[in-house]
Amino acid sequence: MTSLGVHFALTVEQEDALLDAADPDEVLDVVARIEEGAAEADLMDTDKAWDTIHRCLSDGTLNTTGGDYPLSHAILGGMQVDAGDDYFVGYLTPEQVGDVAHALGPLTEQWFWQRLVTLDLTEDLQYVWTNFVDLRRFFEQVAGTGRAVIFTVDQ
Repeated sequence: MTSLGVHFALTVEQEDALLDAADPDEVLDVVARIEEGAAEADLMDTDKAWDTIHRCLSDGTLNTTGGDYPLSHAILGGMQVDAGDDYFVGYLTPEQVGDVAHALGPLTEQWFWQRLVTLDLTEDLQYVWTNFVDLRRFFEQVAGTGRAVIFTVDQ
């Protein structure tokens, strides 16, 4: 997965529509409506840094169940909503959003550097760190609203 990753904060109506979707095509339709109608404050684009951020926050892989909760849920964790083979949608409940926000808070740039070195990742630290800081801010803001979040990426 090397596509662009985006998190979206959901309204209750969007959350209900997503969870009620009957098949992958309907999920994709719901996600398309979420993408089209999202205000800038309701989304966080982590570009391609999502891959490295997930690896750092989990067990070093892109395994959706790797690593420890709640850090492992920031990108690929949570409930996977079936959107077919070419698109990934991960859903976090409002409670999980709060847990992730709380867990991301104390992480430092030094911590990320150590994870990059430990995992032998060659990505630019500043690029990853900048996207992480923005993602952390997004989770903090959304946690304060009690909203669910999805993460989407083409596979």
